[in-house]
Amino acid sequence: MSTAKKSEQEPKQEEKKNFVLPDAYVILFGILLLAAALTYIIPAGSFEREVAENDISVIVPGSYEQIEQQPANVLQIFQAIQAGMVGGAELIFLVLIIGGAFAVIEKTGAIDNLIMKTINKTRNKEWLLIIVVAALFSVFGGLGIIANAVIAFIPIGIILARAMKMDAIIGVSIIYLGAYSGFAIGFLDPLTTGFAQQIAQLPLFSGVGYRVLIYVTILVATILYILRYAYKVKNDPSRSIMGEDRFPNYQERNMDQVSSKLTTTHKLVLGLLVLGISTYVYGVFQLGWALSEMSAIFLMIAVGTALIDRMGANAMVSEFINGAKGVAYGALIIGMARSIVVLLEDAHVLDTVVQGLAVLLEPFNSVVAAIVMLIGNGLFNLIVSSGSGQAAIVMPIMTPLADLADIPRQVAVQAYTMGDGFTNMLTPLSGVLMANLAIAGVPWTKWIRFAIPLALIWFAIGIVYLSIAVMIDWGPM
Repeated sequence: MSTAKKSEQEPKQEEKKNFVLPDAYVILFGILLLAAALTYIIPAGSFEREVAENDISVIVPGSYEQIEQQPANVLQIFQAIQAGMVGGAELIFLVLIIGGAFAVIEKTGAIDNLIMKTINKTRNKEWLLIIVVAALFSVFGGLGIIANAVIAFIPIGIILARAMKMDAIIGVSIIYLGAYSGFAIGFLDPLTTGFAQQIAQLPLFSGVGYRVLIYVTILVATILYILRYAYKVKNDPSRSIMGEDRFPNYQERNMDQVSSKLTTTHKLVLGLLVLGISTYVYGVFQLGWALSEMSAIFLMIAVGTALIDRMGANAMVSEFINGAKGVAYGALIIGMARSIVVLLEDAHVLDTVVQGLAVLLEPFNSVVAAIVMLIGNGLFNLIVSSGSGQAAIVMPIMTPLADLADIPRQVAVQAYTMGDGFTNMLTPLSGVLMANLAIAGVPWTKWIRFAIPLALIWFAIGIVYLSIAVMIDWGPM
């Protein structure tokens, strides 16, 4: 072979080796175009709705009717992006504010020193630390105490992972997957399990014993999965899915040089952080607070931290803006993801998807129908990632379907909660997931490489438990 021919082929081989996945924005825009195409194919339709307690709109079973097709045109595709940004503004600005606030807190050294103090006390017991933190957050998730609020703790998970010399995926996993392994089961979550049971006319939190059994199994599987990956990265950093840049949003620092001594200033800063987050948790349950109050709390924490540390106004602003810059890429992707749901809602095709799911369940026996409910809810959650929102849409349909298919209503409720919860860690349309990844600097394309095997494990466990639940006629009803 001639030298000229060799030189012609070498660039092609190099190009193959250097192939990378498209950027997350490119992927989401492709999904948006696919959604637009589907508005021409999927018939438009609508259910009648009635207002239930707490002003929640609930579908009336059997009321589905096709309506005039309203496909998206080219202008509407791009308008949906802007509408998605506007609709996701609360979450987008929350991410920017949390990124800025934690940059101010980190500047004081309080969190780094606390983490090092914890690491020193658990020297050579990093695995125990991962287990304890993940298990603690899973209990919060199962109680419904922490869902959107998990965003606030991601920077702490990242700093913890960095101190253990792992990667940002571990930092997200300890906090987010810990919390959502509990949230996915929702054994005492009033907004998912409680609301779904209310629609299904079941006693509130009935069947909790069996749910706790499912929860423990999911939690153990999740912790083992995280530990396996952590062990791999700890022993060989080159095996990190993140590649060479293991903490994109955080400066690489030699944590061995960080002191484990907590000064009075550090203690006051950490006390302010705990007080702020505790105040927000109280506000959620007692005062009906939401994301805007969380943003306000973190702005107050940032200002209070600067005052305690005598940082100076200009220095505080500089740190805050740098922190916000670090998460801006991921913050805006929340709006991009929301644009897909906006497009499908405007075209009135989501109700048709629900009706199709209802028709799909009719021919199956009880066990298979329960499994189809789980998988169907999981697929539907890819486009409607709100827990209570999905309950309002699907539970009025699944309740009579469960009766027709001789499935206990408890199984229908659990198929909904697990279908909703299991795919939360995958769907780019979940604002909470994308916010967590944004703060951590983990690209969604790299996250799903890590998360997909765990999601399959969760679904396998869910299928086994739902099948048993049908066979033992899990009650009441």
